[in-house]
Amino acid sequence: MEINLSGRKALIGGSSSGIGEAIALELAKCGASVILMARNETKLKSVLEKLDSSKGQEHAYLLTDFTDYDSHKKILHDFFETHTVDILVNNTNGPAAGSVLTKEEEDYQLAFNLLFQNAVYATNLAIPAMIKNGFGRVINVSSMTVKEPQDSLVLSNTMRTALTSWAKSLSNSVAADGITVNSILTGYFDTDRLNSLMESQADREGISVEEVKRRRIASVPMKRLGQPQEYGYLVSFLASNYSSFLTGAAIPLDGGIAKTLF
Repeated sequence: MEINLSGRKALIGGSSSGIGEAIALELAKCGASVILMARNETKLKSVLEKLDSSKGQEHAYLLTDFTDYDSHKKILHDFFETHTVDILVNNTNGPAAGSVLTKEEEDYQLAFNLLFQNAVYATNLAIPAMIKNGFGRVINVSSMTVKEPQDSLVLSNTMRTALTSWAKSLSNSVAADGITVNSILTGYFDTDRLNSLMESQADREGISVEEVKRRRIASVPMKRLGQPQEYGYLVSFLASNYSSFLTGAAIPLDGGIAKTLF
């Protein structure tokens, strides 16, 4: 099975590093024209240079800060005034770790804008052209904590659960238009984000980062961390015609760590 995304245009959030970068690299390999989106222009330019263009793709980047909600909305609005996309990947770094008793109302509002409102706004802008074209793929980078919340990630748990629920409702509304909407429940992947979380955990527990990492790997049935390119493989499938009957799903990609069946 060869995934061919030639002629498709993809907008990918948080694509200057980590999982977002890996998604961009794989979609480009499959022939898609990729628009990167993040706040670090130096990193964006570096990723842009790595993207495959052997099938005549035209790649670009959109400089924006997801944490500045009003500014991000304007940048997206202006972008969609003159562009359409076939594939939208809603992805951004999560908010700071912390338990329920350490967070204030303002923290929840900022996390709501970051993880929920940004994705809803981008999707609402992308959907009309997808409906007109009879094709669209909306893919949300979510977390396994949707199924099994972690006490130390209360903001991420809460907002990603809301996004996954919203995505299910959206999938039913646009399924007849040839648009699929799916969420990926991310496990432990070898990224800077995971390293940052492990450092925070090490500080809280007074142990080494190496010990935290050892414990995390031990908790994964496959006894390893996920590699970012493996994430790109799944997104490429979900973006393709091969996934046309798969929608409204919350798909674990976690090496088997989740204990729940549903």
